[in-house]
Amino acid sequence: QVQLVESGGGLVQPGGSLRLSCTASGDTFSSYAMSWYRQVPGKERELVAMITSSTSSTNYGDSMKGRFTISRDNAKNTVYLQMNSLKPEDTAVYYCYALKIRDYGLGYDDYWGQGTQVTVSS
Repeated sequence: QVQLVESGGGLVQPGGSLRLSCTASGDTFSSYAMSWYRQVPGKERELVAMITSSTSSTNYGDSMKGRFTISRDNAKNTVYLQMNSLKPEDTAVYYCYALKIRDYGLGYDDYWGQGTQVTVSS
């Protein structure tokens, strides 16, 4: 059982920056791939960024590439999302997501955080 708690959301002006944090408890953090997703009411949840459990390789959604950076600190059980050059269309609820694939193709364990609101507006 894993519990995820996001923090760092808020109001920021276009072109500004914000850093989100997600702290995990309840299991071995380093075993999980970690992701950030975002969602606007009426639209499907969208992948923002992902970082793997082993090599810390990263992937980003197309609109986030070059502006956002995901990182993790396993000693602190925390994953971060640094957001730069923010645009009004980045406004959404941002969710932390943890995923661990079980050995031998037996399935997976996954958990969602409660979300944190990011609003980009002048």
